Amino acid sequence: MTGNLMHGGAVISCPHGGRAVSTAAGGNGVRIDGLPAVTAADLFMVSGCPHSVGGRPQPCTSVRWTAAARSDDVTIDGVPVLLDTSAAMCFSAGLVPQGPPVVAPVHQGVSSR
Repeated sequence: MTGNLMHGGAVISCPHGGRAVSTAAGGNGVRIDGLPAVTAADLFMVSGCPHSVGGRPQPCTSVRWTAAARSDDVTIDGVPVLLDTSAAMCFSAGLVPQGPPVVAPVHQGVSSR
């Protein structure tokens, strides 16, 4: 799979404009641009989603990522890292699928010598 590695500061929103934030504050020790790298095991909470169904609020509250572990994937402690192209779905508090999140392009500050 191709894509850019994501970190805890990635700009992610639900399909309705709510902001998704990684709870990987402490992280795993691996940093990208000084922020913790995020993996498929990290939780993402959504706030500010205005979505409603039939006039009843049904905001997105979380994002769940589907990162298939393949032999050539980059992992941290055996868990696949998330890429800006990783498949995901936003969910309401009742775990109703609400649509895929929108991931802003990730600036890569990782370099090697």
